[in-house]
Amino acid sequence: MADVINTLSQINYEAENDTADFISAAEERYSFALDCVVERIINNKSVEIVLLAGPSCSGKTTTANKLRERLADKGHKAYTISLDDFYRNSVDAIIGDDGKPDYETVHALDLDLLEKVLKKLVKDRTAKIPRFDFDTGIRSDNAFEITLDEGDVVILEGLHALNPLIYGYLPSDALLKIYISVSTRIYDDSGYVLLSKRDLRLIRRTVRDFHSRSSSVENTFDMWDGVLEGENKYLAPYKYCADILIDTIHNYEPCVFKSRALDLFKTVEPDSVWFAETQRLTEKLVRFSDIAEENVPRSSLLVCEFLG
Repeated sequence: MADVINTLSQINYEAENDTADFISAAEERYSFALDCVVERIINNKSVEIVLLAGPSCSGKTTTANKLRERLADKGHKAYTISLDDFYRNSVDAIIGDDGKPDYETVHALDLDLLEKVLKKLVKDRTAKIPRFDFDTGIRSDNAFEITLDEGDVVILEGLHALNPLIYGYLPSDALLKIYISVSTRIYDDSGYVLLSKRDLRLIRRTVRDFHSRSSSVENTFDMWDGVLEGENKYLAPYKYCADILIDTIHNYEPCVFKSRALDLFKTVEPDSVWFAETQRLTEKLVRFSDIAEENVPRSSLLVCEFLG
Protein backbone atom coordinates (compact mmCIF):
# COMPACT_ATOMS: atom_id res chain seq x y z
CA MET A 1 0.00 0.00 0.00
CA ALA A 2 1.18 3.55 -0.77
CA ASP A 3 2.29 5.81 2.03
CA VAL A 4 -0.48 7.92 3.51
CA ILE A 5 -0.94 11.46 2.18
CA ASN A 6 -0.11 13.64 5.19
CA THR A 7 0.49 17.24 4.08
CA LEU A 8 -2.08 20.03 4.24
CA SER A 9 -1.92 20.94 0.55
CA GLN A 10 -2.20 17.31 -0.58
CA ILE A 11 -5.12 16.63 1.75
CA ASN A 12 -6.99 19.77 0.69
CA TYR A 13 -6.36 19.07 -3.00
CA GLU A 14 -7.78 15.55 -2.70
CA ALA A 15 -10.69 16.72 -0.56
CA GLU A 16 -11.67 19.38 -3.09
CA ASN A 17 -10.99 17.54 -6.34
CA ASP A 18 -11.37 13.81 -5.78
CA THR A 19 -13.32 13.35 -2.55
CA ALA A 20 -14.70 9.87 -3.22
CA ASP A 21 -11.37 8.36 -4.24
CA PHE A 22 -9.60 10.14 -1.38
CA ILE A 23 -11.95 8.58 1.16
CA SER A 24 -11.88 5.22 -0.58
CA ALA A 25 -8.07 5.07 -0.54
CA ALA A 26 -7.97 5.78 3.20
CA GLU A 27 -10.61 3.16 3.92
CA GLU A 28 -8.83 0.60 1.75
CA ARG A 29 -5.54 1.26 3.52
CA TYR A 30 -7.05 0.45 6.91
CA SER A 31 -8.99 -2.49 5.49
CA PHE A 32 -5.83 -3.93 3.94
CA ALA A 33 -4.10 -3.84 7.33
CA LEU A 34 -6.98 -5.79 8.88
CA ASP A 35 -6.97 -8.34 6.06
CA CYS A 36 -3.26 -8.94 6.66
CA VAL A 37 -3.95 -9.64 10.33
CA VAL A 38 -6.74 -12.07 9.48
CA GLU A 39 -4.53 -13.95 7.03
CA ARG A 40 -1.81 -14.23 9.65
CA ILE A 41 -4.26 -15.63 12.19
CA ILE A 42 -5.64 -18.16 9.73
CA ASN A 43 -2.22 -19.24 8.47
CA ASN A 44 -0.87 -19.66 12.01
CA LYS A 45 -3.23 -22.31 13.29
CA SER A 46 -1.78 -22.20 16.80
CA VAL A 47 -3.10 -18.65 17.49
CA GLU A 48 -5.96 -18.77 19.98
CA ILE A 49 -5.82 -15.34 21.63
CA VAL A 50 -5.28 -12.02 19.87
CA LEU A 51 -4.10 -9.26 22.22
CA LEU A 52 -5.09 -5.83 20.92
CA ALA A 53 -3.77 -2.72 22.68
CA GLY A 54 -3.61 0.96 21.85
CA PRO A 55 -4.03 4.42 23.34
CA SER A 56 -7.32 6.29 23.76
CA CYS A 57 -9.26 6.87 20.55
CA SER A 58 -7.01 4.67 18.45
CA GLY A 59 -10.02 2.59 17.41
CA LYS A 60 -9.51 -0.54 19.53
CA THR A 61 -13.16 -1.53 19.86
CA THR A 62 -14.03 -1.09 16.20
CA THR A 63 -10.84 -2.81 15.06
CA ALA A 64 -11.58 -5.79 17.31
CA ASN A 65 -15.12 -6.02 15.93
CA LYS A 66 -13.94 -5.74 12.33
CA LEU A 67 -11.37 -8.48 12.86
CA ARG A 68 -14.11 -10.66 14.34
CA GLU A 69 -16.34 -10.05 11.31
CA ARG A 70 -13.54 -10.77 8.84
CA LEU A 71 -12.64 -13.98 10.60
CA ALA A 72 -16.28 -15.04 10.51
CA ASP A 73 -16.32 -14.41 6.76
CA LYS A 74 -13.41 -16.87 6.52
CA GLY A 75 -15.26 -19.47 8.56
CA HIS A 76 -13.51 -18.81 11.89
CA LYS A 77 -15.62 -17.71 14.83
CA ALA A 78 -14.03 -15.03 16.99
CA TYR A 79 -15.08 -13.59 20.34
CA THR A 80 -14.20 -10.11 21.56
CA ILE A 81 -13.47 -9.53 25.23
CA SER A 82 -12.77 -6.12 26.77
CA LEU A 83 -10.29 -5.84 29.60
CA ASP A 84 -12.62 -3.20 31.03
CA ASP A 85 -14.93 -6.04 32.09
CA PHE A 86 -12.23 -7.26 34.47
CA TYR A 87 -12.18 -4.06 36.54
CA ARG A 88 -12.32 -4.60 40.28
CA ASN A 89 -15.60 -3.69 41.94
CA SER A 90 -15.56 -0.02 42.90
CA VAL A 91 -15.33 -0.86 46.61
CA ASP A 92 -12.07 -2.69 45.86
CA ALA A 93 -10.62 -0.02 43.54
CA ILE A 94 -6.92 0.81 43.73
CA ILE A 95 -6.42 4.22 45.34
CA GLY A 96 -3.80 6.50 43.80
CA ASP A 97 -1.46 8.95 45.49
CA ASP A 98 -4.09 11.68 45.09
CA GLY A 99 -6.57 9.71 47.19
CA LYS A 100 -8.79 8.97 44.18
CA PRO A 101 -9.41 5.61 42.46
CA ASP A 102 -6.71 4.88 39.89
CA TYR A 103 -8.40 3.31 36.87
CA GLU A 104 -5.33 3.60 34.62
CA THR A 105 -3.05 1.15 36.43
CA VAL A 106 -3.05 -2.48 35.30
CA HIS A 107 -3.77 -3.38 38.93
CA ALA A 108 -7.19 -1.75 38.59
CA LEU A 109 -8.05 -5.04 36.88
CA ASP A 110 -8.76 -8.24 38.78
CA LEU A 111 -5.66 -9.97 37.44
CA ASP A 112 -6.31 -13.19 39.33
CA LEU A 113 -9.73 -13.56 37.71
CA LEU A 114 -8.32 -12.70 34.30
CA GLU A 115 -5.60 -15.34 34.62
CA LYS A 116 -8.15 -17.93 35.69
CA VAL A 117 -10.43 -17.16 32.74
CA LEU A 118 -7.71 -17.11 30.08
CA LYS A 119 -6.04 -20.26 31.33
CA LYS A 120 -9.37 -22.05 31.31
CA LEU A 121 -10.08 -20.87 27.77
CA VAL A 122 -6.75 -22.19 26.52
CA LYS A 123 -6.90 -25.46 28.46
CA ASP A 124 -10.60 -26.35 28.50
CA ARG A 125 -11.75 -24.27 25.49
CA THR A 126 -14.57 -22.81 27.55
CA ALA A 127 -14.91 -20.18 30.30
CA LYS A 128 -17.41 -17.81 31.85
CA ILE A 129 -16.70 -14.15 31.08
CA PRO A 130 -17.46 -11.22 33.42
CA ARG A 131 -19.28 -8.01 32.56
CA PHE A 132 -18.56 -4.76 34.39
CA ASP A 133 -21.45 -2.36 34.98
CA PHE A 134 -19.99 1.15 34.90
CA ASP A 135 -23.19 2.66 36.30
CA THR A 136 -23.08 0.60 39.49
CA GLY A 137 -19.34 -0.08 39.64
CA ILE A 138 -20.06 -3.78 40.14
CA ARG A 139 -18.78 -6.71 38.08
CA SER A 140 -20.84 -9.81 37.29
CA ASP A 141 -18.33 -12.64 37.07
CA ASN A 142 -20.50 -15.11 35.12
CA ALA A 143 -22.22 -12.82 32.62
CA PHE A 144 -21.82 -15.09 29.61
CA GLU A 145 -19.95 -18.19 28.51
CA ILE A 146 -17.56 -18.75 25.60
CA THR A 147 -16.88 -22.16 24.11
CA LEU A 148 -14.14 -22.39 21.49
CA ASP A 149 -14.31 -24.85 18.62
CA GLU A 150 -11.38 -25.75 16.38
CA GLY A 151 -10.05 -22.61 14.68
CA ASP A 152 -11.93 -20.16 16.93
CA VAL A 153 -10.07 -17.26 18.52
CA VAL A 154 -10.53 -14.73 21.30
CA ILE A 155 -9.72 -11.05 20.69
CA LEU A 156 -8.81 -9.41 24.00
CA GLU A 157 -8.69 -5.62 23.70
CA GLY A 158 -7.72 -2.89 26.11
CA LEU A 159 -5.05 -0.44 27.20
CA HIS A 160 -3.07 -3.13 29.04
CA ALA A 161 -3.41 -6.00 26.56
CA LEU A 162 0.34 -6.01 25.79
CA ASN A 163 1.43 -5.92 29.44
CA PRO A 164 3.10 -9.28 30.29
CA LEU A 165 1.01 -9.41 33.47
CA ILE A 166 -1.96 -10.05 31.17
CA TYR A 167 -0.54 -12.89 29.10
CA GLY A 168 2.79 -14.03 30.61
CA TYR A 169 1.33 -17.30 31.89
CA LEU A 170 -0.04 -18.33 28.46
CA PRO A 171 1.80 -20.33 25.78
CA SER A 172 3.51 -17.84 23.48
CA ASP A 173 2.59 -19.68 20.30
CA ALA A 174 -1.10 -19.24 21.15
CA LEU A 175 -0.80 -15.44 21.12
CA LEU A 176 -0.77 -12.73 18.47
CA LYS A 177 -0.01 -9.25 19.82
CA ILE A 178 -1.25 -6.12 18.01
CA TYR A 179 -0.63 -2.45 18.76
CA ILE A 180 -2.87 0.12 17.07
CA SER A 181 -2.74 3.89 17.18
CA VAL A 182 -2.74 7.03 15.10
CA SER A 183 0.87 6.78 13.98
CA THR A 184 1.01 9.51 11.33
CA ARG A 185 1.37 13.27 11.81
CA ILE A 186 -0.05 15.86 9.42
CA TYR A 187 2.38 18.52 8.24
CA ASP A 188 1.95 22.00 6.82
CA ASP A 189 3.65 22.90 3.55
CA SER A 190 6.75 24.16 5.35
CA GLY A 191 7.40 20.75 6.86
CA TYR A 192 6.23 21.63 10.37
CA VAL A 193 3.80 19.43 12.28
CA LEU A 194 0.32 20.89 11.88
CA LEU A 195 -1.57 18.16 13.74
CA SER A 196 0.34 15.77 15.96
CA LYS A 197 -0.73 12.20 16.57
CA ARG A 198 -2.05 13.25 19.97
CA ASP A 199 -3.90 16.22 18.45
CA LEU A 200 -5.69 13.88 16.08
CA ARG A 201 -6.69 11.56 18.92
CA LEU A 202 -7.85 14.47 21.07
CA ILE A 203 -10.07 15.74 18.26
CA ARG A 204 -11.50 12.24 17.84
CA ARG A 205 -12.13 11.99 21.59
CA THR A 206 -13.73 15.45 21.85
CA VAL A 207 -16.23 14.61 19.12
CA ARG A 208 -16.92 11.12 20.44
CA ASP A 209 -17.30 12.09 24.09
CA PHE A 210 -19.75 14.88 23.40
CA HIS A 211 -22.03 12.93 21.09
CA SER A 212 -21.92 9.50 22.69
CA ARG A 213 -21.08 10.22 26.33
CA SER A 214 -22.63 13.67 26.86
CA SER A 215 -19.23 14.97 27.94
CA SER A 216 -18.41 18.66 27.53
CA VAL A 217 -15.25 19.81 25.77
CA GLU A 218 -13.85 21.03 29.08
CA ASN A 219 -14.54 17.71 30.78
CA THR A 220 -12.76 15.84 27.99
CA PHE A 221 -9.80 18.20 28.16
CA ASP A 222 -9.71 17.95 31.98
CA MET A 223 -9.14 14.20 31.67
CA TRP A 224 -6.73 14.29 28.75
CA ASP A 225 -3.46 14.86 30.64
CA GLY A 226 -4.30 11.98 32.96
CA VAL A 227 -5.10 9.77 29.97
CA LEU A 228 -1.75 10.58 28.37
CA GLU A 229 0.09 10.00 31.64
CA GLY A 230 -1.51 6.58 31.94
CA GLU A 231 -0.59 5.72 28.35
CA ASN A 232 3.02 6.78 28.85
CA LYS A 233 3.29 4.77 32.04
CA TYR A 234 1.27 1.65 31.27
CA LEU A 235 1.18 1.29 27.47
CA ALA A 236 4.25 2.84 25.85
CA PRO A 237 6.76 0.47 27.53
CA TYR A 238 5.07 -2.51 25.87
CA LYS A 239 4.41 -1.12 22.39
CA TYR A 240 7.36 -2.93 20.90
CA CYS A 241 6.24 -6.26 22.30
CA ALA A 242 3.67 -6.26 19.49
CA ASP A 243 3.92 -8.60 16.54
CA ILE A 244 1.91 -6.20 14.36
CA LEU A 245 1.56 -2.40 14.33
CA ILE A 246 -1.52 -0.81 12.73
CA ASP A 247 -1.83 2.90 11.95
CA THR A 248 -5.51 3.86 12.18
CA ILE A 249 -5.22 7.36 10.73
CA HIS A 250 -7.75 8.13 8.00
CA ASN A 251 -5.99 11.06 6.38
CA TYR A 252 -9.23 12.76 5.38
CA GLU A 253 -10.43 12.81 9.00
CA PRO A 254 -9.56 16.47 9.82
CA CYS A 255 -11.80 17.50 6.92
CA VAL A 256 -14.70 15.47 8.36
CA PHE A 257 -14.21 16.17 12.06
CA LYS A 258 -13.68 19.88 11.36
CA SER A 259 -17.33 20.97 11.43
CA ARG A 260 -18.30 19.18 14.66
CA ALA A 261 -15.05 20.00 16.44
CA LEU A 262 -15.16 23.72 15.61
CA ASP A 263 -18.76 23.95 16.84
CA LEU A 264 -17.74 22.27 20.10
CA PHE A 265 -14.70 24.48 20.59
CA LYS A 266 -16.94 27.56 20.28
CA THR A 267 -18.75 26.49 23.46
CA VAL A 268 -15.59 27.10 25.53
CA GLU A 269 -15.67 30.58 27.05
CA PRO A 270 -12.64 32.94 27.00
CA ASP A 271 -12.26 32.69 30.78
CA SER A 272 -11.93 28.89 30.61
CA VAL A 273 -8.57 27.29 31.41
CA TRP A 274 -8.96 25.41 28.13
CA PHE A 275 -9.77 28.38 25.90
CA ALA A 276 -6.19 28.74 24.59
CA GLU A 277 -6.02 25.04 23.73
CA THR A 278 -9.31 25.09 21.83
CA GLN A 279 -8.13 28.19 19.98
CA ARG A 280 -4.88 26.42 19.06
CA LEU A 281 -6.77 23.48 17.57
CA THR A 282 -9.29 25.79 15.91
CA GLU A 283 -6.52 27.66 14.11
CA LYS A 284 -5.25 24.35 12.75
CA LEU A 285 -8.58 22.83 11.73
CA VAL A 286 -9.84 25.90 9.84
CA ARG A 287 -7.00 25.36 7.36
CA PHE A 288 -8.54 22.10 6.14
CA SER A 289 -11.16 21.84 3.41
CA ASP A 290 -14.55 20.47 4.41
CA ILE A 291 -15.82 16.99 3.66
CA ALA A 292 -19.46 16.34 4.57
CA GLU A 293 -20.07 13.40 6.88
CA GLU A 294 -22.51 11.79 4.46
CA ASN A 295 -19.57 11.05 2.17
CA VAL A 296 -18.04 8.73 4.77
CA PRO A 297 -19.07 5.05 4.53
CA ARG A 298 -21.28 3.92 7.40
CA SER A 299 -18.86 1.03 7.94
CA SER A 300 -15.89 3.37 8.44
CA LEU A 301 -13.99 3.27 11.72
CA LEU A 302 -14.61 7.03 11.94
CA VAL A 303 -18.37 6.50 11.94
CA CYS A 304 -18.45 3.34 14.06
CA GLU A 305 -16.33 4.72 16.86
CA PHE A 306 -16.40 8.51 16.72
CA LEU A 307 -19.13 10.07 14.59
CA GLY A 308 -21.91 7.63 15.49
